[in-house]
Amino acid sequence: MRHDLLADVFCVIKNAESIGKKKCIVSSSKLIKGVLKIIHQHKYIGGFEPVKDIREGKIKVKLIGKINNCNVIKPQFYVKKDEFIKFEKRFLPAANVGLLILTTPKGIMDQNEAKEQGTGGKLLGYIY
Repeated sequence: MRHDLLADVFCVIKNAESIGKKKCIVSSSKLIKGVLKIIHQHKYIGGFEPVKDIREGKIKVKLIGKINNCNVIKPQFYVKKDEFIKFEKRFLPAANVGLLILTTPKGIMDQNEAKEQGTGGKLLGYIY
């Protein structure tokens, strides 16, 4: 029984990257598609495509070997538009390395895009 699909997705991707696989299959949801889209835009994965399954939807993720670590952030902190630096220092290894992924009233985006749009949100995870 799965309680946190996003944590499962990050775990599957991180484990597949660490053993050198070229692709992996993860569960599908609207949130996961949004997070994978952000990760793909920043070239951490090669791409993703839906796979038709009898029971539930799955997504095939193409890996390119650029992910060192990724994880969800629990508890999901609320971030104001001027507090990103505090959380970047806490979760990312260095300045301008990696991404914080968050959900905002304007959709799922990374911390750089949220700074540009001047919005805050709820932290979902990080990747570097």
